[in-house]
Amino acid sequence: MEISVIASSSVDSEIGSWDLKTGNKLLQFKPCASPAHGLTAVGEKFLAASQLRKESASSGSIFYWSWNKPQVEVKSFPVESIKALTANNEGTYLVGGGTSGDIYLWEVATGRLLKKWHGHYRAVTCLVFSGDDSLLVSGSQDGTVRVWSLLRLFDDFQRQHGNTLYEHNFNEHTMSITDIVIDYGGSNAMIISSSEDRTCKVWSLSKGELLKNIIFPSAINSVALDPCGSVFYAGARDSKIYIGAINATSEYGTQVLGSVSEQSKAVTCLAYCADGNLLISGSESGVVCVWDPKSRRPVRTFNLGKNPVNNIQVVRKTIVANSSKAQSSWKRRGSLIPPPLEKYERSGEDTMDGIVTIDPPPYSDVPVYSSFLSADLIDEQVNELQQQGSAATEIEMERLKLEYKRSLQMNDQWQKNYENLLQVVMEEEQIGGSN
Repeated sequence: MEISVIASSSVDSEIGSWDLKTGNKLLQFKPCASPAHGLTAVGEKFLAASQLRKESASSGSIFYWSWNKPQVEVKSFPVESIKALTANNEGTYLVGGGTSGDIYLWEVATGRLLKKWHGHYRAVTCLVFSGDDSLLVSGSQDGTVRVWSLLRLFDDFQRQHGNTLYEHNFNEHTMSITDIVIDYGGSNAMIISSSEDRTCKVWSLSKGELLKNIIFPSAINSVALDPCGSVFYAGARDSKIYIGAINATSEYGTQVLGSVSEQSKAVTCLAYCADGNLLISGSESGVVCVWDPKSRRPVRTFNLGKNPVNNIQVVRKTIVANSSKAQSSWKRRGSLIPPPLEKYERSGEDTMDGIVTIDPPPYSDVPVYSSFLSADLIDEQVNELQQQGSAATEIEMERLKLEYKRSLQMNDQWQKNYENLLQVVMEEEQIGGSN
């Protein structure tokens, strides 16, 4: 297993790459001018980055690099500028957040735009998948954090009935979201979001509510979660890396346990490597620093140049002795690089090729006036979801249980209405018969 540190800048320059264990400089990729959270490793396949050379630009691009070539191999041009960019763990899907607030989901192997939806009122600033890839969490300049279930995003029934596509909508931040991390607790996971409003907020994924609000002395640019789940690290604009305690009782500065760094310029991005328990930071000074969180001392530093660092990725790649054995459906020109990303969703039957849609079975016995699913149908869906076991299905199961309860309540209400109506009819018949 090879572990690399990948770093990029918002200024048009190269993407730096270093071996985390030895500190050796690896292949440098160029050119790149990526916004914050616009750099991602697509599984072990290749490197992708959104390009936004001017904040006011109405259009942008997404570049692909293979791991063994420094030059851009594929360029894609979405319909708008993409800021945040992320891929699921296997590298099968690529998700981008636009400056309009729209979110785009592409299939990597074919380049198809499988789904586009309006996620936020303003630009999407960060995107992250849950550990099991069943949930997508997005943050925006409008201060909201939203949780999306891939299960529901492709559910035609939900869309046709006008239901909201998101699972949770967290809107307690007052300024732009700067970063989001999520732990590996499945449906019981915690989400930590940072904002320009000088707070980090801890959310419960299962309950959909705010657990902790932690106030810092400075605006927070980035967060990283310790694998133990009890503390997190917050990179601030006052050049410090703060340590926040998730389980502390106070909402104020007493939860800031200390600072790892006192660099001269703002800390712009953070990443945590569980192998060796190392914290990695990037700053406006162009320096990437590897820290030992226990001793709070730097292990080594990498220099990206004079340009500010705004993205850091820890990339794990399996070392294969003979790379020629690697096969891919998009292999072309001798490299494992897929085709460019499509601009628009396809119309007609082609749109859903390879996508499993979730359509409810017929339920003709349900009255047209009922806005709820039948109890039998919901019970059947809950049983199916219980067998799947992902975070998204567990959340969906809780929603269906609530819907099940509502359907029973409505059924009881209609039964009472029927009995009351029947009683009125019988009384009128008795009155008519006596006359």
